[in-house]
Amino acid sequence: MIVEYVRYRIQAEKADEFRAAYRQAAEALRESPHCLNYELAANTEEPELFTLRIEWDSPQGHLSGFRQSSQFQKFFSFVKPFVSAIEEMRHYEVADVVGDGGGKPAPPTLYEWAGGPEAFERLFSRFYEKVAGDDVLAPMFASMDSRHAHHVSLWLGEVFGGPALYTEQRGGYPNMLAHHVGKAITPEQRRRWAMLLFDTADEVGLPDDPEFRAAFAGYIEWGTRIALANSQPDATPPRRAPVPRWGWGVAPPWQQSRPSTEAAHS
Repeated sequence: MIVEYVRYRIQAEKADEFRAAYRQAAEALRESPHCLNYELAANTEEPELFTLRIEWDSPQGHLSGFRQSSQFQKFFSFVKPFVSAIEEMRHYEVADVVGDGGGKPAPPTLYEWAGGPEAFERLFSRFYEKVAGDDVLAPMFASMDSRHAHHVSLWLGEVFGGPALYTEQRGGYPNMLAHHVGKAITPEQRRRWAMLLFDTADEVGLPDDPEFRAAFAGYIEWGTRIALANSQPDATPPRRAPVPRWGWGVAPPWQQSRPSTEAAHS
């Protein structure tokens, strides 16, 4: 990515015309596949000063991709009367000082968005009631601990950004892994576990907005497939790893030769 700054000094009587021209020119920026975003800002101390900031995918994307396109011709037709008012037009690379200020509220975690501990307790209590009557899954859980649903709710709560209660009370990843090693989970069992959980999420009223459900489904798919791999007789997963922290559509960054955290059992 590269950032272009174009600084203008516009006479007061031309300011409205200048703003109107850029409102029209912006359509060409929106159409360009090389333009990531843009903004026009007016200086509050010296109203005649304006700065146009455009993020391009690359210098070549701007200088070759955009400037040699029909979008540029459209863009330039609107801004051409103001070219002589340009005081600076340069590209900049973003330095390694970047972030959000303290005034910007942090987005809620998946744990908070789902409804906190009550939501996960409700989900897994009902889920394991259904598991007990499922022909494919019931044999896997025939000797299930009476607190199993609670333990899994702690795990998913921690994964989704809640307190680290599974780590504190159950031993974290090593304990989760121990419940999968040697179990020889089948693809059919993995798929049934995931599909039944998705159905139960609907039944117990977990948030159904696409963003949450995409993140929820992404983790369940990721975790159950790792559980399947780690449960096979020839699997050699790492014995220690952090509990993953899942965000809005983003897989956890930690990796080894094979990701090694499970979702299905505790």
